[in-house]
Amino acid sequence: MTKKDIVRLVSEKTDLSQQQVKEIVQLTLESIIHVLVRDGRIELRNFGVFKVKERVARNARNPRTGEEVHVPQHETVAFKPGKLMISRVQGERRRKASAKKNAVKKSGKSPATVKATSQSTGKVAKKGNKASKQGKK
Repeated sequence: MTKKDIVRLVSEKTDLSQQQVKEIVQLTLESIIHVLVRDGRIELRNFGVFKVKERVARNARNPRTGEEVHVPQHETVAFKPGKLMISRVQGERRRKASAKKNAVKKSGKSPATVKATSQSTGKVAKKGNKASKQGKK
């Protein structure tokens, strides 16, 4: 989901135009950044906490060349989700996983077959098809 998708969704649920919602969303994001720069922390109750964290200087390795490189000290933003967000996300993911498991049990087919048939094409994918294509490259 992008910012544009959020604007469209909020606009549909309110009596505000997409332009008005876009300005509100942009001001909200700019305010979050402003508070992080000023205070280093912002707590959005039931959503989560954004916090500026300092990373110490260290030596790392370039994965492509294997060459050792120095990474200087820097600050980054960390996010810790709130309890409500965690419980809702986990609950939805568990519910979807449970529904998928029940579909597998009812169909008597393997989980891979059920997953393949649930895709938009409705065709059953052949086992190993993707792997054999990758091996030929």
